[in-house]
Amino acid sequence: MILAVDIGNTTIACGVCAGKKVLTVFRMDTFSGKARLTREMEKLCGRVYRQYPSLQDVVICSVVPRALAIAEKVIYRKMRVKPLVIGRDVKVPIKNNYRNPRQVGQDRLVGAYAAKCLYKAPCLIIDFGTAITFDIVSTRGEYEGGIIIPGLRLSAESLFQKTALLPRIDTIRAPRSLIGKDTAESILSGLFNGYGAMCRGLIDRIAGTMSRRPKVIITGGHTNLMQKFIRERIDKIDQALVFKGIVLVHQKIS
Repeated sequence: MILAVDIGNTTIACGVCAGKKVLTVFRMDTFSGKARLTREMEKLCGRVYRQYPSLQDVVICSVVPRALAIAEKVIYRKMRVKPLVIGRDVKVPIKNNYRNPRQVGQDRLVGAYAAKCLYKAPCLIIDFGTAITFDIVSTRGEYEGGIIIPGLRLSAESLFQKTALLPRIDTIRAPRSLIGKDTAESILSGLFNGYGAMCRGLIDRIAGTMSRRPKVIITGGHTNLMQKFIRERIDKIDQALVFKGIVLVHQKIS
């Protein structure tokens, strides 16, 4: 068993994994304040350690440097384990064709590697997280690059902050209908139907650049909300894709 830790801009998720099976997932917000982030991380690590005291390996994938620094210290202090950090201590074993390979988030590489191993190349991974990312693995099994778009929550918050009269959308949920009958419903329809149409179009355009149609795998926090808007283009839904990728990377060095 290993503890796979995925530190994102919005959420820190810790998956207890046995082989490629994810047994339990613990989640917390990626709080901005150091004191609160440390306190909540200590609580989370305490819960993990009480339930799984025999855990000996922790592997972290992070896109938030300040949260990574805190998580490493807390995990070592609370669980008596020195974590491995993907990108620093261990590399994702996939050829990276980005112009500047260091610019690619480790979570994107981990997801691409997992999709390649589990679902075979070519594939297209769409992650509905803080940002919506499209990542392409070629027929040769190489990471080719992708597309980054502001996520649902970011877009909704931007509308509220940059306009005088539009309301804040506190709960991101699917709209009741295509045509909104009030401002909140109109915003939700724009988000979901707009992003759905955009995703379908991008999937088709990306597929048109490849020698054969890629498998489309979707993951991320807003997957359950977005899937019905692109259902006919999806081959696989895998909410644990990054956890599985972390395990696969760890297995390469074990």
